[in-house]
Amino acid sequence: MQATPSISTADAASEKARESTMLSPRFYTTDFKAMDRIDVSSMRKEWDVMMAEYEGDNNHDHFQRTPEFADEVAQRFSQVSPAMRQEFLEFLISSLTSEFSGCILYNEIFKNVENPDIKQLMRFMARDESRHASFINQSLKDFGLGIDLGSLKRTKAYTYFKPKYIFYATYLSEKIGYARYITIFRQLEKNPDKRFHPIFKWFERWCNDEFRHGESFALIMRANPHLLRGGNVLWIRFFLLAVYATMYVRDHTRPMLHHEMGLESTTYDYTVFRITNEITRQVFPIMLDIDNPAFRQGLERLFELQTRIDAAKKRGGLFGLVQRAVCMTSAFATFFRLYTLPVVRNEITADVRMAPVW
Repeated sequence: MQATPSISTADAASEKARESTMLSPRFYTTDFKAMDRIDVSSMRKEWDVMMAEYEGDNNHDHFQRTPEFADEVAQRFSQVSPAMRQEFLEFLISSLTSEFSGCILYNEIFKNVENPDIKQLMRFMARDESRHASFINQSLKDFGLGIDLGSLKRTKAYTYFKPKYIFYATYLSEKIGYARYITIFRQLEKNPDKRFHPIFKWFERWCNDEFRHGESFALIMRANPHLLRGGNVLWIRFFLLAVYATMYVRDHTRPMLHHEMGLESTTYDYTVFRITNEITRQVFPIMLDIDNPAFRQGLERLFELQTRIDAAKKRGGLFGLVQRAVCMTSAFATFFRLYTLPVVRNEITADVRMAPVW
């Protein structure tokens, strides 16, 4: 695997956050008029319960650093290798960009819709994601790498998604975020000597925010069941595969991060996939067969191709350009083969909120 450029300045951190690649988190915009037409009245009781929970804001004092935070960073993080330090910084920047992406999207929807239900939800979710992004950014500032979020909002490219794509992708992102955070928290709770940075102590209640955000989109989809039928099932299948494949490839480019926590990247990823499958089967009519050997081989093939693409990009020149084109064509073909693999059909019987999978 090719070494990535060192992140040693705030400008380098900001440039990393602004990246627009297949693996980097994106910023989104959507059709606000279509979002305004969303109706959740068929789930009114469940919706009002959730809004009351948001209003109660049981995490309002969670994202505040303790006096010991900086001391623990100095004592524990100073012991990791330079290469491991870079992987962790990339993890923080990627996580911050992802959280801030949600903050921007939800805030823009809040400002541009009149639908009181959607407006209320987006205000709460933007509040939560803003806290998450700011908390991560504070950890980057410990290393002199704080990112100017206002500048990032103005300069990073935006991708347009229809509302239903927002529902599928964000529901999955929030749920897989929950599964990632709770898996890491459990591991480090059992092995505190592996906790090389104090931010991981915040993951337990943090992941509950992620879970609740996902449940909000679950209610929207249950209230509009056409989003879960017919041709839309093909889109659900696409986003399931895209989210899982992106996570697998991205995580395998940061193997030292997991190793430092006493985890192995492939085992960790499939643990997260399994938790996410168990959650999303409550809403989606299908789930990916993650135990199919062809599925596992396909994800590994995508990682190998991404490694070659990165090497070709670094090589540059005409030869590097041709290599990238060949590898990207192979990657698209591999993704298509994964997309056509048999899926598991879910029998959806639950129409109430699911509890977190602990």
